[in-house]
Amino acid sequence: MKKYDLAIVGGGVLGTFHAYHAALLGLKVVVLEKDLFPQEASVRNFGQVVPSGFPLGKWHDYGRYSTQLYKSIHEKFDIGIQNNGSVYIASSEDEMQLLVELQANFKASDYVSNLFSKEELLMKYPSVDSNYAVGAIEFPQEISVESRKMIHQLHAYLCESTDIDFKYATPVLSLNDKGSEVEIQTSRNELIAAARVIVCNGRDFRILYPEVFSQSNIEVVKLNMMVTNPMPEVKLLGNILTGLTIRRYESFKALNGYKNLNWDNVNQEALKLGIHILFKQRIDGSIVIGDSHQYADASKNEELGFDMDMSINKLILDESKKILNLPNWDIQHYWNGFYAQMKGEEEIFDVEISNNIKIVTAIGGKGMTASAGYSKESITKFFI
Repeated sequence: MKKYDLAIVGGGVLGTFHAYHAALLGLKVVVLEKDLFPQEASVRNFGQVVPSGFPLGKWHDYGRYSTQLYKSIHEKFDIGIQNNGSVYIASSEDEMQLLVELQANFKASDYVSNLFSKEELLMKYPSVDSNYAVGAIEFPQEISVESRKMIHQLHAYLCESTDIDFKYATPVLSLNDKGSEVEIQTSRNELIAAARVIVCNGRDFRILYPEVFSQSNIEVVKLNMMVTNPMPEVKLLGNILTGLTIRRYESFKALNGYKNLNWDNVNQEALKLGIHILFKQRIDGSIVIGDSHQYADASKNEELGFDMDMSINKLILDESKKILNLPNWDIQHYWNGFYAQMKGEEEIFDVEISNNIKIVTAIGGKGMTASAGYSKESITKFFI
């Protein structure tokens, strides 16, 4: 029976960065991924790394740390990073006032930003509709990732640069904490021993500890996203976030001026479906557009269904056409993303099951931005 200091169940971005930080401590680590390759939230996401979406505090700090780590790794190994910043476009004067307040708030923490007038924005982003934009704020240090590429390249980098073992198509059926070590039974009828185990299981709540998850405050979120055909003649730099995003993200909700927003001219159906319009241009010139949010308790996540609701996609496109002027809106393909998050005030599910086993999951939409920073702290607390 091969023995490890730490086994990670789940090879998504949260599990992988736990493995990375454990390896930095000199631990012998194995990552057990149930699929042939990660294919859940870590690849079916928008690919934005935006610490500006979090108010000052620990999650903002996790995001800043993660951003720098992505950049550091990308300097050594191509993991699909685009270092073009983020821009939030205000569609009304009250949204613009929030951007001014946000800049002042972040300035105290040396988080650099640039305010753009309408004219300055249109000079840099000529595809933005002049009837939509009032002004914008830019965070030049933020990044986007090729989400279909990043996690695979990150695994390749860690295989090359560390002693982490990756085992794919290896679902874990049970964990037995024997005190001195944890015995891990896989679906391949193999036993693996590890001193400690961290379960980063995404949205699979039926195999390991179903009774724990059924009593948790976890919900699953279903998102609609799409991507156009390549448009190399269009240049959209970085992450583009819009008025509905300003009204949704926590960094803006924490501002004093948030209560002054006028909601009368906002599409109420879009709000009901959690639609906030984002754009990101991939390296091949195609433009990712999204997204929406539908919810179900973890124990009933099948209620979200597997069908693509085209009426939601139409709403997303209708709102998008108010913001950008593109040569065409031909969609290459649509997809659903799913992630787990906590309901209410809880921010992540981080629970010790026994002395040597803990679960870390339900990081929600914060995963791509904050996982690296949170994982560092999680590993430190578990081993030091």
